[in-house]
Parts: sequence; C-alpha cells; structure tokens
Amino acid sequence: MLEEIQALDDNHTWDLVNLPEGKKALRCKWVYTVKFDVDGSVARLKDILVAKEFAQTYGVDYSDTFFPMAKLTSVRFVAQGEYGKVCHLKKSLYDLKQSPRAWFGKFSEVVQKFGLQKSKCDHSVFYRKSAAGVILLVVYVDDIVITGDDCTGSTSLKKFLQTKFHSKDLGQLKYFLGIEVSRSKKGIFLSQRKYVLDLLAETRTAGAKLCNTPMNPSVHLTKDDGDRFDDPEKYRRLVGKFNYLTVTRLDIAYAVSTVSQSMSEPTAKHWTALKHILCYLKGAPGLGLLYSNHGHSCIECFSEADWAGSKLHRKSTTGYRVFVDGNLVSWKSKKQSVVSRSSTESEYRAMAQSTCEIMWICHLLEEISLKPPLPAKLWRDNQATRYIASNPVYHERTKHIEVDCHFIREKIQENLISTSYVKTGEQLGDILTKSLNGTRVEYLCNKLGMINIYAPA
Repeated sequence: MLEEIQALDDNHTWDLVNLPEGKKALRCKWVYTVKFDVDGSVARLKDILVAKEFAQTYGVDYSDTFFPMAKLTSVRFVAQGEYGKVCHLKKSLYDLKQSPRAWFGKFSEVVQKFGLQKSKCDHSVFYRKSAAGVILLVVYVDDIVITGDDCTGSTSLKKFLQTKFHSKDLGQLKYFLGIEVSRSKKGIFLSQRKYVLDLLAETRTAGAKLCNTPMNPSVHLTKDDGDRFDDPEKYRRLVGKFNYLTVTRLDIAYAVSTVSQSMSEPTAKHWTALKHILCYLKGAPGLGLLYSNHGHSCIECFSEADWAGSKLHRKSTTGYRVFVDGNLVSWKSKKQSVVSRSSTESEYRAMAQSTCEIMWICHLLEEISLKPPLPAKLWRDNQATRYIASNPVYHERTKHIEVDCHFIREKIQENLISTSYVKTGEQLGDILTKSLNGTRVEYLCNKLGMINIYAPA
C-alpha cells in the first residue's frame, strides 16, 4: 500500500487541503489483486486505491464520461492517514466515472507527440508509417501491445513511453488480457487455456463427463422450459465468462448466444445447457486459433443464416467469419432483430452485415499500409441471394429489404466485394448459426484453423 501511495504522490495526483464548507468528500477503498503469469504462477501482488464512484453526482463531480479529452472536475475523498484533511484531486483516480476517458485522452496525446496517428476505424489502434516500416500500437485500458516491422522505431517508442509513464516492458508478448500467445515455426497460436481450466475448477466441473458438442442438437431452449433456476445471478455470471471466452473459442459462440437470451429468467433447463458447455470445454481446454503466413492478404468471408431458428420468435440467426491471409480474424453469431419471411431474406440480411464487417476490415488494413487485394470474396450457400445481389430481381418479394439490396449491389459495382457460391456441406458458417453433432463440430473447427497444441501427439 505504501508503494501505491508513493506512486500516486510522485505523480502529483492530489493536494492535501481542508474540506471546503458545504462539500462532501468522496470516499475511497483499497482493492487487492493478484497478477498471474501464463503458467498460473503468481507474478505479483498489487494494491490499488480506488474511489467509490457510485457516490459521484453528475454535473458536480463529473460531466462527460465518453469524450476522450473530457474536462476533469475536482473530486474530494477522505485522505489516508491525515486527520482533518482531504485530497483535492489534480489527476483522475481509479474507478472515478471519468477515469477511463481521462487516461485515454492523456495517453492519446502523448503517443501522438511521438508521431503516431490514431486510427479512424478503431480509436484504440495507433500507427506510424515511415521509410523504415510501420509501427502498430494497441491499447486496452492500460495494457499496451506494440508490433510492426520498424524494430528501431518500436524500441524508441517504448523508451519514450517509459519517460512519460511509470511502465514495465514485459518483453515478447506471451499473455494479454487472459489470452495466451505461443509461437512456433507454424505461426502464432492464441488460446485461453488457463482461463478455461480456472473456470472448470471454479465450477467444480473437472470431474464431469465429457461432451463432444457445445450444445445438444436435440435441445431447443425457450423461456418456459420448466422451473425457474434458483440463482439467476450465478447464471448471468457464468454466461458473462463464457462470452469472454469466445474471444478465441468461436466453436462455443452459438451456444453462448443462445443461453444469453435468457439472462433475466433462466430455467433449470438453461442451467443444464450451461453445464453442457463446460463439459464440452473440458474435452479440449487448449483449443485455439493458429495464425500462419499464407503468402497473401486476400479477404474472404463466409456468410450464413439459420432461417426462423428461434422457436420463441421465429427470428433467424446470422453467422459470419472473415479470413485475412487465410487466417480467421473476425466472426459473429447473433439473432436477427426482425422476422424474415423466407430463407433468402434471412440470408440477405446476413450478407449485408457481413459486407459491413468486410468494409471495416478493408479500411483498417488500408490505414496501416496493408491494403488487401480487391474484391473481397463473400461466400454463401443460397443461390437466390447471388441473383438478387447482382440484378434487381424479385422486387415484390424483396422490396422491404431494399436498403440491404442496394447496399450490397453498390459494393459489388465498386468492385469491393464479389459473391461466390459454396456447397452447403462446405459452409463454414454453420458452427455459428445452429447446434451440430460432434463430428461436424470437429470438422468445422479444423477448417477454421482451430487446433489444440496441448493435445498428445
């Protein structure tokens, strides 16, 4: 705690003053955290002094919490160790409502002084292009990853940041936000093995029977599936942890999307579905994504929709996955917001969402000098959508989705995307739109570049 107090004092975070008349001090507390290494060993213990932000009043203690350069307001809280005095904050403190944006505004200002530009596509990405190469920086709260082919520039950037902030260079990336990073001659492997093992231990599922699919294909969940589960908070907490696991485990994305639709009033049957996901994860906790150099930067997207798959609302589910250089970089499994009158309509809505994602990825790559060859290829297994995308046909049956039709046609005419047909059996989107048997799940995981480097040879 003394080390944390000293660090805050060195940063001139506050001035000790008398509490102004009529003002109420904002209290604070200590939060104790344990930082782990990738192997599960304790890296260090950390004490964090945080403000109790729930006591802040809008317009008095803070104003804007969204804009990165938001003006900070004076906040007062009871000082540690000096009776009768309070700390008048000059800088933001952990857990204040405006703290995240205040920090990002400061960090953004500093890195741009070094010469980095903020990406217009993703404000957490900064880059610098020069004759020496490209530097890329990604910031997630106060965790930073630096990469690029300008090695000298990257080294200079790290030294520059260390002169501006109290920071540690952890060396080559191995562990980031619960994601394990491994390297081999085949490429870079991302997984959340430790996260899964911790989850199995926490839920006491390590001794449970294995399942070979994340969701039983014969099970269809509805809101009225029997008795209510007696601990909805426990249910929501576990779904939240599953949701973060889909960062590398797209094989459970559809199952997680399905169980997350009953967060308010889950039933015992929904809880059984959650335990089924745990039993599936136990079979391969180290399953993850392998990223290899395939010698090209082409963009391909597989788009799919499960028409009227929801038994409750008869809404369809959109699923897409985007590959860059043959590596999976983006995917989604999401229930559509409206009911589609035909399978073609649901497929076309999925195509429109997929096209938006392709355009965003293209713009991001162009910004950092990795312009991909165009057109990007959009695969789907519905022939009717191809005809609609290329020609203004079936007007009477499709005029209510006219905006999507015009949007996709426009991108085709601009040579930004091209549509291609894929056989239903080769459609990689199935894993994101419906429950499948174990054989099909394993086949699609292999096709998507998911491997388990921890499995016995």
